[in-house]
Amino acid sequence: MRRSFAAALGLAVAGLVSIAHAEAPARGGVLRFLVEHEPSTLVSIAHTAGPTQRVSPKVTEGLLTYDLDFKPKPSLATAWTVSPDGLVYTFKLREGVKWHDGRDFSADDVAYSIKLLKENHPRGRGTFASVTAVDTPDPQTAIIRLSKPAPYLLTALDASESPIVAKHIYEGTDPLTNKNASAPIGTGPFVFREWAKGSHIILERNPNYWDAGKPYLDRIVVRFIADQSARSAAFETGELDLAGGPPVPRSDLARVQALPNIGSETRGYEYNGNMTQLYFNFDTPQLKDKRVRLAIAHAIDLQKLLDVVYFGYGKIAPSPVGPDLKAFINPGIEPYGFDLKAANRLLDEAGYPRKADGTRFALRLYANPFNGKESGDFVKQALAKIGIPVDFQFFDFSTYIQKAYTGREFDLTLESLSNTFDPTPGIQRIFWSKNFKIGLPFSNASHYDNPQVDQLLEAAAVESDPQKRRQLWFTFQNVIFDDVAAVHLIAPQGVTLFSKKVKNHTLGVTGVNASFADVHIEK
Repeated sequence: MRRSFAAALGLAVAGLVSIAHAEAPARGGVLRFLVEHEPSTLVSIAHTAGPTQRVSPKVTEGLLTYDLDFKPKPSLATAWTVSPDGLVYTFKLREGVKWHDGRDFSADDVAYSIKLLKENHPRGRGTFASVTAVDTPDPQTAIIRLSKPAPYLLTALDASESPIVAKHIYEGTDPLTNKNASAPIGTGPFVFREWAKGSHIILERNPNYWDAGKPYLDRIVVRFIADQSARSAAFETGELDLAGGPPVPRSDLARVQALPNIGSETRGYEYNGNMTQLYFNFDTPQLKDKRVRLAIAHAIDLQKLLDVVYFGYGKIAPSPVGPDLKAFINPGIEPYGFDLKAANRLLDEAGYPRKADGTRFALRLYANPFNGKESGDFVKQALAKIGIPVDFQFFDFSTYIQKAYTGREFDLTLESLSNTFDPTPGIQRIFWSKNFKIGLPFSNASHYDNPQVDQLLEAAAVESDPQKRRQLWFTFQNVIFDDVAAVHLIAPQGVTLFSKKVKNHTLGVTGVNASFADVHIEK
């Protein structure tokens, strides 16, 4: 019996060793990671653009990360406390961390990064608006002091949202033009090696990464493929390993998902809270009239838009607060309704009758390329039915950013401004009059200015009582809806496609916007 037990025990131990060996992450390999549109910068210190958020966290880290339940986890900060009044946040920082150029990481870098985010980041200007100081009593302690509570602050510290950059690289420079934007030096698991414009970025394993043994990959090759059909072909032929989005046309999605070597994942988009909106340029004379804006809203059939353009991958989202922020959604907000008769009547009442050729006035439409050309074509056809001819201009991503946020020559623009992890950083930037800043991407490009809305947004940003804060957001949604400040359309469903050999690609609410320190390729 003793011999039988020993033999059984030996087999069990051998089995456990075999399982452990099988489950141990494989080391080495190259990950071919698709970023659909080429980023304009590789560091998200002053950008919230999707391509930048895909790349930046691999090189440049944040204080915290978040699991799939939004629970904060250590990154550059190992511990943190918040004072009872919500005005003091104390972070203990990780020791022994090095920048990729060999310099020591310290609290001074954190303090300087918070300053840059407050001054230059499209959402950080709101997120860190109440920061009065960042004290650094020693190299491993950063104390953020606020003049008013910021109840969302602990969820705003991911690398994709609030990166920590090196003070010695940024001090005394413009973060929008600093050379680090195109050749970043960070603390992350991967080191920047090459950016071949129009083709790819190469990131290589950081041999001195603070998390010993990681990353597992030798290299990440970030590829840019603007053409959607070409992306589908690349997945079919095995040229790509991983991409978020969905990265292929929704018309192809079911077919690509069915490929035997391809898996798909819909988690990992909660931190962004994907949304699609139609924004007005309030400097366009016709669009100053609410009746015109309401007519445009009535001309768009949201169900048809969801079915035809999005192939059902998403939800109709008529409020600025989307479905990922359930606690803040005002249940009283419903779509304006598809009603061509009402739309035509409103335009007549506004003093824009049809001319002899059947048109009233023309508008220029832009579209963020992440929405796809099809969404712009849909809106163009919809407005033609009420006598508004649309000059739809579709650009690559970098050109769109410049034209929409610097040139501002649009009358309407189809945007993809996400709700993020909280409505204050995600939504305030769009409608807050103080966030109208020429050249600042994903800000208040509409030039919307409503004192009541400003008051509600500013009150919600500092209200620490959850019920009172929720009510402020409910009221905000009512005001925005009644004013037809924008037409909120669809909350697209995020879908990640991956080779089934790629493991640990979605471990938290940021999905493929994470560092990839844990990603490995099965041999």
